[in-house]
Amino acid sequence: MAIVAAFAVPHPPLIIPAVGNGRERDIQDTIDAYGEAGRRIAGLAPETLVISTPHSVMYRDYIHISPGSRAHGSFAQFGAPEAAYGCDYDVGFVDALCAAADAAGIPAGTEGERDPLLDHATMVPLHFIWKAWPDDKPRPKVVRMGLSGLSPAVHYRLGQCVQAVAGELGRRTVYVASGDLSHRLTADGPYGFAPDGPKFDEAMGDIFRTGDFLALLSMDPGLAERAAECGLRSFQIMAGALDRTSVSAELLSHEGPFGVGYGVAAFTPTSAAGADASRSFLEQYEDAHVREMVGRKAAEDLFVRLARLSLETYVRDGRRIDPGNPHDMASLGKALPAELLDGRAGCFVSLKVGGELRGCMGTILPTRSSLAEEICANAVSAGTRDPRFPAVRSSELSELVYDVDVLTVPEPISSPDELDVRRYGVIVSTADGRRGLLLPDLDGVDSVEQQVGIAARKGGIDLGRDGWTLERFEVVRHA
Repeated sequence: MAIVAAFAVPHPPLIIPAVGNGRERDIQDTIDAYGEAGRRIAGLAPETLVISTPHSVMYRDYIHISPGSRAHGSFAQFGAPEAAYGCDYDVGFVDALCAAADAAGIPAGTEGERDPLLDHATMVPLHFIWKAWPDDKPRPKVVRMGLSGLSPAVHYRLGQCVQAVAGELGRRTVYVASGDLSHRLTADGPYGFAPDGPKFDEAMGDIFRTGDFLALLSMDPGLAERAAECGLRSFQIMAGALDRTSVSAELLSHEGPFGVGYGVAAFTPTSAAGADASRSFLEQYEDAHVREMVGRKAAEDLFVRLARLSLETYVRDGRRIDPGNPHDMASLGKALPAELLDGRAGCFVSLKVGGELRGCMGTILPTRSSLAEEICANAVSAGTRDPRFPAVRSSELSELVYDVDVLTVPEPISSPDELDVRRYGVIVSTADGRRGLLLPDLDGVDSVEQQVGIAARKGGIDLGRDGWTLERFEVVRHA
């Protein structure tokens, strides 16, 4: 057997009656759709449930798969310890999945468990599945996996491994992708309102109705971040589990009365696993990505090309380039302008992979004899010295997207009223030398209050206690 069905489901704790205490009735459409999903799963009588959850152990560069033979949990953290759930793990499936991931070069496995208890994003779907499950039949065993900061392609490929293992073991398997949609649908929601919140939910609704998993892989990461979603990569693993398989797609419900989008969708295979070449979405995604990267690199200006050359040379050859050396600059195809060779300014170099930050380092004021040298030094620092990330590996170089922000000289301001998150970056400083900086026009930063707060936290500054001052600056962004 293989994957007999897949479901995308939300995980609001208050949908559990003991937690909601009546508030769950405000999402009755979700309850009804969840009940239908639970009944369908029970009717399919799977031997294995594979559940991906954003609230299990999560690492930037590793996908955790829960080890052991069984697990339990409760909603005690939500005030309802009596609402408790347990499951047996499918140890054989987990072992085979870890082996398949390793063979495919996917960083996934059972290492790094920090909390063995079931998380609420696992227990909510179990609540509805166990409720519908016949008392006289043995319950399916569970495979629980978290998400990561890795690319959509990696998550999809792990889903392909799930599909392959289900087939190899002959397990009748249902995939359950637990994940909420946007958390920014209303002003009174947990994260406030953002225009991209409804846009994200609308896009996901289209995907859930049509089964267009290419759109799922290609989702704009900036849109997803601004929407404050938590389920996208769970759904991407699910899509991989249905790779090259025709499906009947149904959006069973969608609502968001609490400012968070809850979608329930069902995907039923209508062909044998792997039989529909038109749904080879990973290959389509990767082909489009290659074309996009070629086009992006061709459009880079000299500032960005210089940053790329500096980091790539350092990572591959272990040496720093000299912008004044014609030999080092030969690959750029043209001479550097006077602005780069003779001008001086602070600058920041930012690196992204798949829309996610991979490093960012810079200088507020010039520290080198030229802007070109400033860019070269900061590019190497962004790739190798940002304490938030490991050093960039040579295998990552082709996937890096660069921004080079050249700063104006910061000017003091007397009030946050003189800021504009799109136009100005901000520096928050204290008399004892602590300083935090945030660049302008960043995804997910929509208010001056948010901008100043992030900058303060970066500098270890307590805005409510410490005496602090503000400076603003503008940037010329090269991308």
